[in-house]
Amino acid sequence: MSSYLKKAHVNKASLSYCSQLIDRCLSFKSFDFAKTIHGHLFKLGFNAHTYLGNRCLDLYSRFGTSDDVLQLFDEIPQKNCISWNICLRGLLKSDNLDTALKVFDEIPEPDVVSWNSMISGYASCGYSDYALEMFSKMQLQGVRPSGFTFSILLSTVSSACHGKQIHGSMIRSGLSLSNVVLGNSLIDMYGKLGVLYYAFGVFLNMEELDIISWNSLISGCFNSGYGELALDQFYSMRYSGYSPDEYTISIVINACTKLRNLDKGKQVFALSVKVGFLSNSIVLSATIDLFSKCNRLEDSVRLFEQLDRWDYAVINVMISTYGRYGFGEVALELFQLMLREDIRPTEFTLSCVLSSIPIPPVEHGSQFHSMAIKSGFDSNAVVASSLMEMYAKTGSIDSSTEIFVKLDKRDLVSWNTIMMGLTQNGRAAETLDVFEELLEEGLPPDRITLAAVLLACNYGGFVDKGMLVFSAMKEEYGVMPGEEHYACIIDLLCQAGQLGKAIDITSTMPFQPGCSIWESILRASAIYGDVKLTENVAERMMDLQLPSPLPYSLLTQAYAMRGRWEAIVRVKKVMRKNGINKVTGCSWIGIKNRIYTFNAGELQHHGGQKIYLVLRLLTWEMEDEGCVYLECDKLDVEGR
Repeated sequence: MSSYLKKAHVNKASLSYCSQLIDRCLSFKSFDFAKTIHGHLFKLGFNAHTYLGNRCLDLYSRFGTSDDVLQLFDEIPQKNCISWNICLRGLLKSDNLDTALKVFDEIPEPDVVSWNSMISGYASCGYSDYALEMFSKMQLQGVRPSGFTFSILLSTVSSACHGKQIHGSMIRSGLSLSNVVLGNSLIDMYGKLGVLYYAFGVFLNMEELDIISWNSLISGCFNSGYGELALDQFYSMRYSGYSPDEYTISIVINACTKLRNLDKGKQVFALSVKVGFLSNSIVLSATIDLFSKCNRLEDSVRLFEQLDRWDYAVINVMISTYGRYGFGEVALELFQLMLREDIRPTEFTLSCVLSSIPIPPVEHGSQFHSMAIKSGFDSNAVVASSLMEMYAKTGSIDSSTEIFVKLDKRDLVSWNTIMMGLTQNGRAAETLDVFEELLEEGLPPDRITLAAVLLACNYGGFVDKGMLVFSAMKEEYGVMPGEEHYACIIDLLCQAGQLGKAIDITSTMPFQPGCSIWESILRASAIYGDVKLTENVAERMMDLQLPSPLPYSLLTQAYAMRGRWEAIVRVKKVMRKNGINKVTGCSWIGIKNRIYTFNAGELQHHGGQKIYLVLRLLTWEMEDEGCVYLECDKLDVEGR
C-alpha cells in the first residue's frame, strides 16, 4: 500500500484505489488501521483532496472522538456540504450537542441532511422540544423537509395535538402518505398516543402494508388497553396472508397475559413453536410471564428449566415470577447463579431482584447497592427507586434519602418512593415537605403520590392538611380519588373522632366502600363505645360477605364487656358458617442468609429447641441482674 501511494498521482485511478482502502478500513472497523491510512494520505498530500478528506472524516466520525473529527475537519481546505454534514454526524454521535450546534451555525448553506442531523441529534438525546424548534426554523429557512425528517419528528411526539400537526405538515409538503415507512411511523405514533381512530385511518388508506404495519397497529391496540382488539387484528393479519415475526408473537402473548386468557396464549405459543421462534428470548420471556400471571407457576418453571441458553431478559422475568409468588430466596439464588454464569445483570435485573425479596437482610442490601455503583446503575432512576424502597423496608430511611438527594434526574417514581418510605418510617412531616418540593419542581402528582401524602396525614394526624389535599385531588391535580384515597381520609377522620364526617364521605363515594374503609369505621365505633354503630357496621360487613374477621371479633369483645353471652355464641356460629378464620400476625428476622418467620400463637418452630434454650439463658442472665421480663419456666425445651 505504501509503495503504491508513493508512485500514485492524483488522478481517477489513484483516487479510486485510495477510496477502496478506506472502504477496507470500514469493513475492518479498526481505528488503528484508519489512522494508518490517514497518515499515508496526509504524507502524500492526498488529504487536501475534498473527496478523500471527506472519506477519512467519515472514518473518524465512526470510530474516533469528537476532537479527532474536528481536527481532521479543519485540515480539509475546500469543504463542501458533505464535509459539514459528516462532521455534524460525528459530533452528534458523541452526544456533543453544543459543539454540533456551533458547527451547524457556521454552515454557509445547510441542506436538508444538515437540518435532519440536528433534529435527529436533539431527538436521540431526549430534547424533543428543541427538535420541534429546529424543524420550525428549517421551514422558515425555506428548506423542504424530507420523509426522514418527519420520521424523526414522529418518534419524538408526546401529545396527540403535536402529532396531528406534523401529520398535517406531511400532507402540505406533498409527501405520499402511501409510503410504507411514513405510514408505519404514523401508525406507531398514533398507537403510542392512544389515538386509535387515526391509527386505523392511516392503516386503511395505505396502498402497501408490511409486517411492521401490522405490528404497529397491534401494539397500538394493546398499549391503549384494548387487548381483545389487538387479538382481532392478529387474526386479520393471519387471514390476510402475513406471517408473524418474533415481535408480533410477543405482543399477542402479552395481550393474552393482560386479558388472563391462558387458552389463547397457549395457542399463540404453539404457533411460535411451529414457526421456529422457541429460541427467541423475547417470546420466551412473554410466555413465562403469561404462565406466571395465569397462576401456572409450574409451567413457567418447567419452560425455564428446559432452556439450553439463558439471557438477562429470560432471567429478569423468572426472578419477577418467583418474587410474585413469595419465593424471594429462590429469586436470590437464581440471581447468584446468573452471576456465576457470567451473565451481566441489567438495571432491570437489579430492580427485579430487589423487589422480589420482601425484607432483605442489611448485608444483602449493602451488597446490591455496591453492585449497582460498580455497574454504573446507581444513577439510574429505576435502580435508585428500588434501592430506596429496599432501605425504607429495612428501616434505613436515611440511606434512602441520601440516594434521593444524589439523583441527577428524578422521575415521579423516585419522588413517590421516597415519600412512601418516609411515611412508612414515621416521618410524616418530612413527607409533606417533599410533596411541596415536588410541586415546586412542576411535576404533576399521580394517584400514588397523593396516596402517600394522605397516608402521611393519617399517620401524623394532620386532619386539616389531609382534607385540603383530598378536596383538591380532582380540581387541582386532575386525579379522581380511588379507594386507597378514601380509605386514608376516612381513617384519618375516624382517628380524630370525627365519625359523622367519615360516614358522610362514605355516602358520597362513587363506588361501594371496600373492606378497609368499613374496618376503619368499625374500629372507631368500638373505641368510642358506640355499640349501636358497631352492630350496624358489623352487620353491613357481614351482609357484604367481606373476608374480614374484624366485625366478628369486635362484636364479641363488645358483647363480652356487657355480659351478652348468647350474642357471643351467635356471632361465633355465624363466623364458623361463613368460614372466617382469625388472621394470624407474624414477625420475621434475617440471620445470615435465611429469613425466619414467627407466627402468633405458634407452638413449635423450626429450630425451636435452640431458640428457647438461648431464651432461657438470656432469662437467667436478666434474673442475675435483678430484672425478669419473661417467664420461660412455663416453657419446656421443645418450645411448647
